[in-house]
Amino acid sequence: ITHISQTAVCNRLHTFEQRLCRWLLFSHDCLQSDEIILTQEIISHLLGVRREGVTVAAGRLQDAGVINYVRGHIHILDRQKLEARTCECYTVVRDEYERLLTL
Repeated sequence: ITHISQTAVCNRLHTFEQRLCRWLLFSHDCLQSDEIILTQEIISHLLGVRREGVTVAAGRLQDAGVINYVRGHIHILDRQKLEARTCECYTVVRDEYERLLTL
């Protein structure tokens, strides 16, 4: 429930780039891999934005040295930079997951 509620708030209050960073961090946590294999079109459907929005945001992250994106392959190059560019929603949900897993 925390994740759903926080995502709703995040979608309303934060930039798409911040939301993409949050999504990349959660994906990185779940996959435990620096590589995420998804096209921009699929990411746009998952996050409810136009594909062009993903192109722009991913381009900014790539220019900043945070990710490398090549035809459906996203490589996270610098997780610390990714965490610095996301909103606080990532930390709120991650901390709640950790709390629940230690019960």
